Formats: sequence, C-alpha cells, structure tokens
Amino acid sequence: MYHQLENPQYLYLLLIIPLLVVVFLFQLFWRRKKRAEFGDLELVKRLSPETSGFKPVLKFVTLSLALVAIIIALVNPKIGTKMETVKRQGIDIVFALDISKSMLAEDIAPNRLEKSKQLISNIISTLGNDRVGIVGYAGSAYPVLPMTTDYSIAKMYLQNMNTNMVSSQGTALNDAIRLSETYFDAIDTSKLIILVSDGEDHGADSQVGSELAKEKGIKIITIGVGTENGGPIPIKNKSGSLSEYKKDSKGETVITKLNTEILENIAKSTNGGYIAGNNTKEALERLKNAMDNIEKTEFETEQIAEYQTQYQWFLAFAFFLIMIDVFFFEKKTAWVQKLNLFNKK
Repeated sequence: MYHQLENPQYLYLLLIIPLLVVVFLFQLFWRRKKRAEFGDLELVKRLSPETSGFKPVLKFVTLSLALVAIIIALVNPKIGTKMETVKRQGIDIVFALDISKSMLAEDIAPNRLEKSKQLISNIISTLGNDRVGIVGYAGSAYPVLPMTTDYSIAKMYLQNMNTNMVSSQGTALNDAIRLSETYFDAIDTSKLIILVSDGEDHGADSQVGSELAKEKGIKIITIGVGTENGGPIPIKNKSGSLSEYKKDSKGETVITKLNTEILENIAKSTNGGYIAGNNTKEALERLKNAMDNIEKTEFETEQIAEYQTQYQWFLAFAFFLIMIDVFFFEKKTAWVQKLNLFNKK
C-alpha cells in the first residue's frame, strides 16, 4: 500500500485538541470548586442524584474524536494500491535556481529569490508529462531534487530553497550548467535547462558549460530576474528586520544589477532563448511558446496508480460520533442505574 496526504497543511488544526483539553479540565476544576463553595460535595451529590460525573467526560471525548476525524477528512488521505510503469511523452527539464545573496535584492518585490521561486512554481503547474529536477547554485552548485514527475514534491523542495544552502557565495553559472547536465540520464529524451538568475557571474567562464551542453543536445533557456538599475542587498537579523545593507571592502553599499548580456549569450549558444522574468504572466507565455517548439519524446516512468480517497470514512465516523453525542445527557442513564453494577444499596 502507498499513502499520500492531499492537504497536509490541515494537520496543524490538530493543535486545537490539546487547547480544548486544557479548557475542559479547567472547566471541570471550576465547577468542582463552585460546588465546594456551595456546600459539602457529598451533600451536593445527594441533592442532585441524577447528575453524572462521567457523562460530561464521555461527551467531551466523543466530540474531540469527531473533530479529529473531520480534520483528517480535510487532509484527505489517499491509498495507492499498486505501482505501475507508464509511458509518457514529455521533456526532461532541470531548473537551475540562483540562490546567491544578490538574489535577496528587493528591486523586484518581494525580492529576486522569492519572485524566481514563484515563477518556477507557476511553470511547474503548467507542465503535464515532463520530468523535472532542481539545482541550486551560488559560488558552487548544489543538487536539490533529482528527476521526478511528482510536481508536489518538486514545489515543496523549491519553496525550501534559500541563500544559506550553499556556503560559498558568488554566482557560478558554469557550475550550475555542468551539474544540471548530469541530471539527464536518458539518451533519447529532449533535454532543457531553465536557468533563473540575475546574471551576476563570479565563477569560471559560463560559455564552457553552455558549449558542452550544446554538444550533448541540451537547450538552455535563461530567465533574468532583477532590474538594470539594481538595488542593495539587505542583511536581516534573526527577527527578520533589516539590519543593514551589504557593503564592499571600502565600506560602500553594494548595488547588484541584472546582467542580461551574459544570460542572453548562454541561451544563444545552445539555440535556446532569453526571457525577462520580472513580469510573471509574460514570462510564462514566452516560455510556453518556446517549450511548444521543443520535440517531446516518449519515456517510461514508474508511478503509483489507482489512488483512492479515504476522507468519506472519516466523515462517516465523525457523523456517527456526533449522533451518539446527541443522545448523551449529563444525567445518569436510568437503565444503567437499574443494573446496579457496583451493588450499591
């Protein structure tokens, strides 16, 4: 059996349960205290012989279980019954994302890195049968996610990317291209690298990597994020507030600017194309047109088939518990009292 959670974010709602337990225990303590103020507890019990001390607890447990069942229904667990090999037609795509400190510049809102992640996520949402991989790079390149057709996993890894993933700073475009090339394990598939960056290159000659990519039949589409006027690189403290802007050795504020020339040269050398990424809608349209012109190839991949939703069972269980609660009163049940289970006289 294979399991999948469609909406795992709703699991956070389970944190409500401990809070409800605390409130319920406080209520029990408060009610007991008030009864003690009214008079002797044994005397109070005799004055209200039909009041049950167990029923309120049972009602609370029943409703809490119903709430848990509803939350799990919102999460919508799925069960996959088998793994099968399917044939697909698509492109092998590696997203190479610049995670250097210059990508924190806020000349594009909210900043270059978040804009890039948003753009890549939107691109992934438009894909159908393509395999995707992710590479992060700054002063060196770092493998983030190998080739997969699981787009939800790809988006999750993408959102977790940050400028602290690579210790060496700078922007080594050549390293990013060379590492991306190693992702393509199939010989006959159409291969595409989508390189997203502000174009600041502090590594070796990026043309070396792009020429090698061309020899291997890999196209590179570059997407530039940032402005030619540029902006400073903010340095924030642990609370997320602005501490200062990055300065050079002379103590002057560093201004990072979009370098379109180097990105255009990389794309041109592999018969790809350069796309301005500041406008998400226009970038997506241009990229879609470019990808439509790339021949799709057939490949085999394994995937879990026949996922079946299970939320209905949890909803039914919650409904059952709620219906039971309707018939629970805080008074003692008459027929249970008649049984005299504890031989009380």
